[in-house]
Amino acid sequence: MIEAEKCDYTLCPKFEKAFSILGKKWNGLIIQVLLEQQEQRFVELSKKIPMLSDRVLSERLRDLEAEEIIEKMDNYYRLTEKGLALQESFESVKSWSNEWCRSEN
Repeated sequence: MIEAEKCDYTLCPKFEKAFSILGKKWNGLIIQVLLEQQEQRFVELSKKIPMLSDRVLSERLRDLEAEEIIEKMDNYYRLTEKGLALQESFESVKSWSNEWCRSEN
């Protein structure tokens, strides 16, 4: 039996942290809605992502607030400077997906 090669490859901790935030289900869609629509009330976000339960939306909003990606002011959620800095990255992902991803029907 051949022993598997040991992999010593590790990701940069900051890169891992970024993907743990952005890769969490629904976070990307929430951020995308806020990038496109600016400020949104909870009910508006809920309507724009109808397959997301209110309970999970609340959890994700709390997570994104804790990471200082969004903030809540006067019952509106909006991106912070940190969140707005994702605009270019999201545009790149959108461009990549338009070229390489098939629509799932």
